[in-house]
Amino acid sequence: MATPSSYRPAPGSIPTKPGVYRFRDAKGRVIYVGKAKSLRPRLSSYFQDIGNLHPRTATMVTTGASVEWTVVDTEVEALQLEYSWIKEFDPRFNVKYRDDKSYPWLAVTVGEEFPRVMVGRGAKRKGTRYFGPYSHAWAIRETVDLLLRVFPMRSCSNGVFKRSSQIGRPCLLGYIDKCAAPCVGNVTPEQHREIVDDFCDFMAGNTSAFTKRIEREMYAASEALDFEKAARLRDDLGALTKALEKQAVVLRDGTDADVIALAEDPLEVAVQIFYVRGGRIRGQRGWVADRTDEGGTPELVQDFLLQLYGGEDDSIPREVLVPALPPDADVLEQLLSERRGSRVAIRVPQRGDKRDLQQTVANNAAQALALHKTKRASDLTTRNRALEEIQQSLGLDEVPLRIECYDVSNLQGTEVVASMVVFEDGLARKSEYRRFVIRGVDGQNDVASMREVITRRFKRLLDEQARSETVATDSGPMLVDPETGRPRKFAYAPSLVVVDGGPPQVAAAEQALADLGVNDIPVCGLAKRLEEVWLPGEEDPVIMARTSEGLYLLQRIRDEAHRFAITHHRSRRSKSMVESTLDDVPGLGEVRRKTLLKHFGSLKKLREADVDQIALVPGIGPRTAAAIKDAVANADATRKTAPKEPTINTATGEILED
Repeated sequence: MATPSSYRPAPGSIPTKPGVYRFRDAKGRVIYVGKAKSLRPRLSSYFQDIGNLHPRTATMVTTGASVEWTVVDTEVEALQLEYSWIKEFDPRFNVKYRDDKSYPWLAVTVGEEFPRVMVGRGAKRKGTRYFGPYSHAWAIRETVDLLLRVFPMRSCSNGVFKRSSQIGRPCLLGYIDKCAAPCVGNVTPEQHREIVDDFCDFMAGNTSAFTKRIEREMYAASEALDFEKAARLRDDLGALTKALEKQAVVLRDGTDADVIALAEDPLEVAVQIFYVRGGRIRGQRGWVADRTDEGGTPELVQDFLLQLYGGEDDSIPREVLVPALPPDADVLEQLLSERRGSRVAIRVPQRGDKRDLQQTVANNAAQALALHKTKRASDLTTRNRALEEIQQSLGLDEVPLRIECYDVSNLQGTEVVASMVVFEDGLARKSEYRRFVIRGVDGQNDVASMREVITRRFKRLLDEQARSETVATDSGPMLVDPETGRPRKFAYAPSLVVVDGGPPQVAAAEQALADLGVNDIPVCGLAKRLEEVWLPGEEDPVIMARTSEGLYLLQRIRDEAHRFAITHHRSRRSKSMVESTLDDVPGLGEVRRKTLLKHFGSLKKLREADVDQIALVPGIGPRTAAAIKDAVANADATRKTAPKEPTINTATGEILED
């Protein structure tokens, strides 16, 4: 653990201009990013007496080993650079509110001849009209399913539309009156366009005109004794009413706004956001994050807004309602206005419907925090306790903050693969997961496979370090990528290597590290049968209590590695089965086989497809499609009549079933 005074910048060396700063640990990893109107007083506050700092701030400065900064001209530039660095480096001590999922939108492809309605994510495209964002994709699909009864526009994919046009028969939606079936000419492009325009107007908030029109038509049909049409219009009116109930009007002036509220305690903060578009609630989302410093509600609001809108220009509304104005409200408004392309207002509602709505959002945030506390009452302390128990049980010099686990999977010596999963601070770091295909081992040899994967991973680590540039810092030399100036992902050495297996696998991993000259990374193995922890060169295992949080964490890591390896193995088996089944099909080369596999994804889906569906694949004609269908059918018949091979436990050699 470093002493902050050991890397404190020299007096007078810190500028007083606006800027962004980064704290790095001893291995060069960025652990915190912040911005300041004046860098000197802000950075100096980190190097005061540790006893005066917030506990998490104290942990951050003692974990850090160096600090650096970049001066900018304006506060807007500082906000932009801060967001970019947080997105790039993913610092562990910055508050992280958001997951990696993009917002779902309701999209209408108005640029096409026959526009379609669909659920979309990510960046917006030209020629498409969007409504939302929504909190869940299923909520959009439920709404669309209701409205297609009233606005029977196209919702099928291009492939289904083309196929229906070729065979002259609409899909199921056309038969149940949830599509006007423009694919077979039931309506003209102009008539279908009118349906699409009505649908878009309804989604834009112009709902009363449609409900009144349907009511008039329903009463007119009833007076004309056309009761069948009147009943159909009555059901349409019910569908519209049900769709409107899902999007209750909360702001009568048709405001587009995001309403945000926070619930806080000394350790965590819960955030809730309601998306209001056209005066209606379109969606709701919530997050719970750890607090990293002593900042109050305004600072938390600013961090949240920067992360929420930093990378998604299209999701910024005209108005953002918050519980407290951020410290740099004017600067943040300017930044969001530039991103949106029009004026964005950030304000605290004082009275009326908007104030009442924000109180509702605040109640949701308080309930979310209470529920989170109930579910994770001991989780924060449990993770720390688990890591400390692993350190004590294995006799490690330091707490294993980064643990890598390896597992090998094979089917009787074929398609041998391995997985590497990473846990940091007791939590899965899925972006760091890796898969390996074992090539240097013949047959079923888990020990040799384990040695190969460990060799490849740590040889890559050494290569990354060799290709990196050494930069001198206050905390000593640091290895960085010459092009980006940041450590490479594979250059992070783990604090502990865990292998799935007993003494043979542990010895193989230890030998692989020794051959590469890596002697400062501890290794252990976790055997499945008795959940014994094995250390290199030890005759007896380390026995951890069954109720031990440390053993539970090791089991979770081992099981995650096993799951990841099995998933990879099944994927490769499916691909190899498709390729072997299609080897003898005339005229079907490697390129077409790959295209076929990419289109269907698995042998099961290819088996279920008919000849016409196979013929839709680019490069596959009707004759080749028929040959492929025959090859799949023959392979199925051979598989059913062939004697079943026994299933063998790869660890013990025991026959599990005949």
